[in-house]
Amino acid sequence: MNTFFSSLRHMFASSNKVHIVWCSAIILVMLILAVLHHKWKDDTKKFRIWRVMCLVPLIICGVHACIYVVGAPMFLGSFYMMYAIGVLALIPMLFAKRRTGYRITAVLTGLLICFCGLNFCASSPNVFNHSRESYTESFHSLVQDMDKYYVLKEWKEIDLPALEAEYMPMVEEAEKEQDPVKFWKAVEMFCIEMHDGHIGTGFSFDYSEYSTEKLIPAHGFVVVHEHGLAMIQLDNNDVIAVCTSSEVNAVGIEDGTVITKWNGKPVLQAIAEDAPDRGIFPVKANADRVAALELSRSVEGTVEVSFIDKSGKEQTVTLEELEDPHTFSEARDAFLHTLDPQEDVNYSTKMLDDKCGYLRLNAEGTDSGLHDTLGYLTGDHKWAKEMFREKLRDLKSQGMEYLVIDLRNNMGGLDVIGYMLCDLLTDKEWYCQGLGVRKDGKYVSQSDQYIHGDGEFADLKVIALTNYNCASAGDGTSLLLSKLPNVTLAGITDPNGCDQETGGVSILSGGLVLVVYPTGLVLNEDGKPNIDTAADRVSRDPVDVRIPFDYDAAMKIFRDKEDYELEWTVKYVEDKG
Repeated sequence: MNTFFSSLRHMFASSNKVHIVWCSAIILVMLILAVLHHKWKDDTKKFRIWRVMCLVPLIICGVHACIYVVGAPMFLGSFYMMYAIGVLALIPMLFAKRRTGYRITAVLTGLLICFCGLNFCASSPNVFNHSRESYTESFHSLVQDMDKYYVLKEWKEIDLPALEAEYMPMVEEAEKEQDPVKFWKAVEMFCIEMHDGHIGTGFSFDYSEYSTEKLIPAHGFVVVHEHGLAMIQLDNNDVIAVCTSSEVNAVGIEDGTVITKWNGKPVLQAIAEDAPDRGIFPVKANADRVAALELSRSVEGTVEVSFIDKSGKEQTVTLEELEDPHTFSEARDAFLHTLDPQEDVNYSTKMLDDKCGYLRLNAEGTDSGLHDTLGYLTGDHKWAKEMFREKLRDLKSQGMEYLVIDLRNNMGGLDVIGYMLCDLLTDKEWYCQGLGVRKDGKYVSQSDQYIHGDGEFADLKVIALTNYNCASAGDGTSLLLSKLPNVTLAGITDPNGCDQETGGVSILSGGLVLVVYPTGLVLNEDGKPNIDTAADRVSRDPVDVRIPFDYDAAMKIFRDKEDYELEWTVKYVEDKG
């Protein structure tokens, strides 16, 4: 019970106090109405006044909506619990003249109000509507929101006023031209400076109306200039072409061709100086691993490319920009081994051979809001533990001696579900994480949570497969698994490097751009933010074993579209058996 109440206290502490005040005001008015009904029910004139006063909670909701929701309709869902209280106030009014009916409805309404009120106050959203402000005003308001609510400002040593001063001229230019694309790009570049996988932007306008640049979805939207090839850097620092198109094949560049220069610069120099940065890479080593891929989509118009031809000579060609942007997304999806949603079934299991079992974990969540809420509050998700137990027992009955847990592209959810898997794989009790708050730039844990060590599968040899797209609770699961003596964490890249609780949303001028950022704090046993990179961008959740990434590996991944990482992992775990 201590964990339950301390977790509940954490939820209240992380909630937006402004909206809690609004909700409290509505509930207070309803209490006053209940008292006045008792005193005025026999006075006809006062009773009419009382009926009119029953509209006050709904009016307060309307005023709140005008201030916080108008211009940002997506926020309506954030406040539905509070607005439901305003609607509930009308129910007793309908039965006010019926003694028994009023008592019954008043009691039922009171219970519903308590439920809605507690639920809302425990999770009052950190959402901010600046849609009625200008570009510059809303950008300044965003900086103020993040300065107050972004939990990692101090940890990452971010000087928000300095960043505002750096990017405000771009915002001013966008405002002068009324160009939403320039506005979004300025906000996007500002957010990239945080190097936080939980910070992202979105937009609501039709990009094609304002720009001829091509976009593809990739943790938001990425501008892509297509030249018929993507590039990737190998362990030996060779940079090769992958996912090449017929246009570049015709001039001698094929999958595996070594690229030596990019737009006149030695390719490694071009990667270091010109590769676009993206905020989805908190870990610098992960960003470096895919920097060549990012560079290959960055040049508008023609690009000059030098390469080693089949005779071993260096050739230089000029490539025209193509219409259909596909090589970057094809290469990115191949590198991440992105599966079709119908194949990528969460918690699915199978035998990879007669000894090696496989468990897919692409998110930490269930279909039951009640199970998940109780799991979050208690640090003990019984449903998840028994689900994992049943699946592992089934694999064991099929002859499993080793297990591969596939965490690649895990987009997170509830950390407690990861605890439950670890709980079955160890017989020791140890600290998981603390749910905390940020006070005066310092971090204080409010709810410490532990793995208790069920231990049923503590002797099982396990390898957990991860990548840079494994984020949030997936990142947390990677870290917890790597701490177990019978588990090895492996990957070509480290996990993403973010694990805080999301919740902050600021909608900017005209509802054109929104920004999301973490506002809930997750701490480790030392009282520091769990996993998230500091200003140095060094991984705090590195893999135990780095999967080799050579020419043969690249060909299997990008040309043959094979699951090279899984193939390597099975061989590794059985060789180490």
